[in-house]
Amino acid sequence: MGEFKHLAVVKFKDGAAVDEILKGLQDLISQVDTVKSFEWGQDLESHEMVRQGFTHVFTVTFGTKDEFDAYVAHPKHVEFSTVFLAAIEKVVVLDFHSISVKPTPAA
Repeated sequence: MGEFKHLAVVKFKDGAAVDEILKGLQDLISQVDTVKSFEWGQDLESHEMVRQGFTHVFTVTFGTKDEFDAYVAHPKHVEFSTVFLAAIEKVVVLDFHSISVKPTPAA
């Protein structure tokens, strides 16, 4: 099985201190050893009808599901989750084993 991913698509509340939240996330990630990588981005091109108000995406990668479980239980994650959840209006979260597919070269 592939790596384990934690993906969140977020709509922040009006007036949320997004820059502070992003700094807090980066600080959190740097303190948790089980995190393999962290990526985030802000939507730049989607039409509102498709985006449905969501503006940011966050992906955290772990080697295994057990490493993800350790992250969720980590005191820094528990502490930051309160701040993060207070700043969001709505969120979609998916936790999954990733499957990587490399295209076959054209003959």
